Amino acid sequence: MTEINEHPGVMLYSRIRRSPYFYASRRHGVQLYSFYNHMYHPRHYGDPVQEYWQLLNGVTLWDVGVERQVEITGPDAFTFTNMLVPRDLTKCEVGQCKYVFVTSPEGGILNDPVLLRLGENHFWLSLADSDILLWAQGVAYKSGLDVTITEPDVGPVQVQGPKSKDVMLDLFGESIADIPYYFMREYELDGMNVVVSRTGYTAELGYEIYLKNASRDGVKLWDAVLEAGKPHGLTVIGPCHIKRIEAGILALGCDMWFDTNPYEVGMGYEWMVDLDQKADFIGKEALKRIKAKGVSRKLVGVEIGGPGLGSYNDGAMIDYFSVFRNGKPVGRVTSACYSPRLKKNIGYAMLPIELAEFGTELKVETPSGKQPAVVVRKPFIDPAKETPKQKVALGAAAETSNVG
Repeated sequence: MTEINEHPGVMLYSRIRRSPYFYASRRHGVQLYSFYNHMYHPRHYGDPVQEYWQLLNGVTLWDVGVERQVEITGPDAFTFTNMLVPRDLTKCEVGQCKYVFVTSPEGGILNDPVLLRLGENHFWLSLADSDILLWAQGVAYKSGLDVTITEPDVGPVQVQGPKSKDVMLDLFGESIADIPYYFMREYELDGMNVVVSRTGYTAELGYEIYLKNASRDGVKLWDAVLEAGKPHGLTVIGPCHIKRIEAGILALGCDMWFDTNPYEVGMGYEWMVDLDQKADFIGKEALKRIKAKGVSRKLVGVEIGGPGLGSYNDGAMIDYFSVFRNGKPVGRVTSACYSPRLKKNIGYAMLPIELAEFGTELKVETPSGKQPAVVVRKPFIDPAKETPKQKVALGAAAETSNVG
C-alpha cells in the first residue's frame, strides 16, 4: 500500500491569482500556502508558535492581499449596501468601518467582511473567503438601483501587535494616533495613495493599510513598511489562528458558512442584526423568524484534553473533530489549537442547544483519540476587547477607548 503523503505540495502556476504582495512576501521564506478568494495566501513562515509570540510582544506584517475588495458606488450605493447587510448603516459615519455579515434570503452568512465607508455613497467590502463580488453584481442586476459594483485595484496589508503604533507613527506621522478603533484615514506615502484603518484579525492593537494601485505599488509599499519596521523589530508572519481563536474571532468556511446564521454563532446582537431598522435587508424576514423561534444549535467555546492540537494553520486540523456525548455523536469542533498562554487546547464546537451550557462534559475525537472536553465561555482572553480598543497615546500610557 502506498504511504500517504501527509504534507503534499501546492503547485504554483498562472491559473491561480497572486496577491499584489506575492513576490514580496515569498522572499521571507513562506513554508505553507493555502487558497483564499481564489488566490495564494501565505499561512506561516516556519514556526506558527514563534509567530504567535512575535505578534503578542512586538510588531508583525501580514500579506492579506487576498482580502479582495468589493467597491460599491453610485447614487444608490448607500441604499444598495444597506440591503446587503443586517447592520443599520445610518449609524456608520463616513470614515468609519463596521464588521458586518452579508446574509442570504434564508438568513445564512455568505460573508463577514469589514465594511469601510469612504463617502456618502462609496463603500468597500473587505472580504472573507467567498464570491461576494458576483453575489452583489447579481443582486444589483435589474434591481432598479443606480449602482456600480467593481473589484478595485486595492490590496491590504496588516501591521499588528503592541508595537504596531510605533511603525505606523514613523510611516504616517502623529495623526495615526488620532484614528479610533474601527475608523480610517486616507494618506499619501511616497507617491502611494492608501487608506489606513484601525482594524485587524488579532484582537491586538493593529492597523490595515489598503493600497490603491496595488498591482503597481505592492512591492514598493511592502518595502516601505519593512524599512519603517526595522528599528522596532518587525517580523513577517502569516495570519495567527492561535490568537484569533483565543480572541473569539470566527473564520468563514469552518466556524460559519452559508448554512449557519448569526444567532447560531452567538452574534445575533441587536446592533449586528438590526431587525428594527427601516431598511429591508436580504434575509430580514428569515432572521425575524429564526429569532422568534430560537435556534436548535449553537457555536460554543470548548477546552479539549490530550496532547497539543497544534496551531490550526500548520495543517494539523485537516477536518472537523467529531464531538460525542454518552457515546453518541452530537456535533463537531470547527476550529481548535493549543494556546501557549493558557497551556491548554481550546476551540469552538457547534452543538445542540441543550448541550451549550457552560460546564457540559463531552468527548472529542482528536488525532490522538477521544479526549475529554468541556464547554466554556468564549472569547478565552480579553472578552471586552480592551487591547485592540486602547487609545494610542504619544509618549503616555495607553488607556481604554469605548469607540467601536
